[in-house]
Amino acid sequence: MPTPLHDIQELLPQLSKGEKVQLLQWIARDLGDDTPGIDRTPGICGGEARIVRTRISVWTLEQARRLGLSEADLLASFPTLTAEDLTNAWRYVRLNTDEIERAIAENEE
Repeated sequence: MPTPLHDIQELLPQLSKGEKVQLLQWIARDLGDDTPGIDRTPGICGGEARIVRTRISVWTLEQARRLGLSEADLLASFPTLTAEDLTNAWRYVRLNTDEIERAIAENEE
């Protein structure tokens, strides 16, 4: 049974360059608030935003930073993390401040 992605793959060669550009613009607009390296999966970390391929929630990293841990401390404490992971986490925090504040407050109770 063909999937939507398969259908797109079949249609792509039929599109003009202009139509392909328009398609890319739609995709970019749809992903505009995307935060690479961050995932949310029901059943993993309570569905909270987390670093991909880990169970390390973004709010945990932000709370640790607020408590005075440096990026070097975080990387040492979580050996699977990379500097890029932290950059992605900080971007997510900036874009989703209310969500992160709520998660920190809920987990301090």
